[in-house]
Amino acid sequence: MRILIVDDDPLVCKSLEVLLSREQDMEVMGTALNGAEAIAKCHDVVPDVVLMDIQMPLMDGIQAARQIKQNWPHVRIVMLTTFKDEQNIRLAILAGAEGYLLKSQEVSAMAQQLRGLTAGASVVASDVLKQLVEPKKEALELLTTREQEIAELVAEGLSNREIAQQLFISEGTVRNTLSIILDKLQLRDRTQLAIYYWRKGAKS
Repeated sequence: MRILIVDDDPLVCKSLEVLLSREQDMEVMGTALNGAEAIAKCHDVVPDVVLMDIQMPLMDGIQAARQIKQNWPHVRIVMLTTFKDEQNIRLAILAGAEGYLLKSQEVSAMAQQLRGLTAGASVVASDVLKQLVEPKKEALELLTTREQEIAELVAEGLSNREIAQQLFISEGTVRNTLSIILDKLQLRDRTQLAIYYWRKGAKS
């Protein structure tokens, strides 16, 4: 996994570079101190994952995420920040970010979540999920029992393959059911589904 680290604190960049480089399946392709530098780096070496802070000078992480997604839609973007307020979470997701992690996390846990991201799992810190407001319960009640089971497993961060193995169904069935769930709830992807599910679960 090729990773670009973006943070306006050089010490944070260096620390993450050293720690993530110890993971055998991860390679840090470079670091950047703001969103503009991140975009320039992506032009030079297109990474698999951009691990990026939100608040930075010249160009923040939200703006950078939007432009990176426009130019390189396949690049996965994970926000890494100290901020877990609802506004920043929503802006990050709207910008196309597939993940939202907190800097307080252990790097080993972060590395594992990044692996899950490339396998199709949602990458959202549990503390972040709790910040979101409860959705209308009626919408989730539109789902069948099997659809609710799959929605819950997606929210827990499982990939399609893991869900299929746990429920003893095919990956194709998982994919088709997930499409139905997203259509019923009018959501874009599994990350939005995870957040939607935990918004309801946090209050129930």
